[in-house]
Amino acid sequence: MLLTLFKYQLAYADSSLPIVVEQGVFSIDVHPSKHQLIVRKQGQPIKVYPIAVGNPSTPTPVGEYKVIYKGKNWGPEFGPRWLGLNVPWGIYGIHGTNKPYSIGQHLSHGCIRMRNSDVIELFDMVPLGSKVTIYGHVLGHPSHNPRDLAEGDVGGDVQLIQSRLKSAGYFKGLCDGKYRSNTTAALKKFQRDRHMPQNGVVTIKVYEELGLLE
Repeated sequence: MLLTLFKYQLAYADSSLPIVVEQGVFSIDVHPSKHQLIVRKQGQPIKVYPIAVGNPSTPTPVGEYKVIYKGKNWGPEFGPRWLGLNVPWGIYGIHGTNKPYSIGQHLSHGCIRMRNSDVIELFDMVPLGSKVTIYGHVLGHPSHNPRDLAEGDVGGDVQLIQSRLKSAGYFKGLCDGKYRSNTTAALKKFQRDRHMPQNGVVTIKVYEELGLLE
């Protein structure tokens, strides 16, 4: 399968991106490409865990967040522990799994899966408010085309599109990463002014026109 290769510009974050929190004693680094979660204490790595992360159609959200909720026994699918993150466009967290074979793969719906024994250890170690940094580019790996976006989609890529449309004067709503009718309407106006099909779908051409790909 041939993929068109694009070099992503450094178009990461306007004022609404990402959600930055202050550094505490403990912090977590997540590297989806390596399937690794690293716990740091005062900046020094103290534990490294293998993880599963989101697949390309439902990616793990890139950015800086914090742990805002800790819960136990949400059900077998989520294992014995849950650490919820303040991702604005959905419910995402770090949790256990009843599918340990998925660890080391891109198989989740966006959450970060750990072995059950590992997530219990992490739960007991890391307090509420801890910073969680998920690395990567908001548009996905540069060797693959970013996904097409349409109404109903959510994610950091949606938030970035909203932010660009807002900067250009088309979008008036909240850049919350949720592709709703107001985002569709704004994009159609943008497409009209660029003499593009007014279908409300973010394609490669739209990414280019918004200056997100070159």
